[in-house]
Amino acid sequence: MAARRRWDESDVKIRPGKRSRPRSKVRPSHDDAEFGLVVTKDRGRWGVVLDRDAGSPDREPIVCMRARELGRTGIVVGDRVGVVGDTSGAPGSLARIVKLEERTSVLRRTADDTDAFERIVIANADKLLIVCAVADPPPRAGFVERALVAAFAGKIEPIVCLTKSDLADPAEFAANFAALDVPVVTCGIDDRLESVTDLIDGHVTALIGHSGVGKSTLVNRLVPDADRATGEVSGVGKGRHTSTQSVALRLPGGGWIIDTPGIRSFGLAHIQPDTVIGVFDDLRDTAADCPRGCTHLGPPADPECALDSLDGASARRLAAIRQIIEALNTNDDWDM
Repeated sequence: MAARRRWDESDVKIRPGKRSRPRSKVRPSHDDAEFGLVVTKDRGRWGVVLDRDAGSPDREPIVCMRARELGRTGIVVGDRVGVVGDTSGAPGSLARIVKLEERTSVLRRTADDTDAFERIVIANADKLLIVCAVADPPPRAGFVERALVAAFAGKIEPIVCLTKSDLADPAEFAANFAALDVPVVTCGIDDRLESVTDLIDGHVTALIGHSGVGKSTLVNRLVPDADRATGEVSGVGKGRHTSTQSVALRLPGGGWIIDTPGIRSFGLAHIQPDTVIGVFDDLRDTAADCPRGCTHLGPPADPECALDSLDGASARRLAAIRQIIEALNTNDDWDM
């Protein structure tokens, strides 16, 4: 009788399964990616105008999804992205966003002043057009101050744009911001728009404002086919452009204006007083002599604040900046 063969684990044959092959960590370089500007975002779909189509205003944005390798990388209107796949723009076509260029600027907000989570609203804007009516509804300095802070922190040049000048004199409200060297323009329905277009043509400009201040009217005047362009956002994703979505529109004089109708609150929990002070050279240099932990509000809170030594135009600027810093500590007068 033959001896029984002994066996050990080496005799066991394992049938390779579907997951036995290690997943490669090598990702494609996507050297063939075409770059463009994100102009719409709607529920997992982005509309992108490719650089090759920049000179063709009638060319529709191509519809894109985010590539798996980007994970949950946030992509917002104004971002510069690289795309691959079907970039023909034909009906039903879908390309993939595979690259996100480094941003030159960002407009951020938090849900409120107790929320530590920052939301990037717009990327790569050169300028921020802050639209405020001088009447009906009454102007709200708190909103403008907060928008200015967000612009300063995001490295975006702010412009205060006053509407409904036919209902009230805008001069008194505009005087609130004179010391900040921020452009203030008037664009009532009867006013010519050169004061605005001279500042924004050729740039990427984000536009924000309260409901009812005439922002949509201004957009329609700046972009005569804005109604058509806004309606066509329905071609992206499942197709509904709502008041909660941002959209970039071509300016006839060159550049883009990004309407942000969905911002209803402007929390600034991520902003520190030193960020605001640091925007202005004269204030920043003097603040270097402030004691540690100084809030720059002056007495009685900070009796040793070095900024109190300023005079002339710098002192007037300081008074305006302190008012803005105080606005960071209150929720009054800023909900949109």
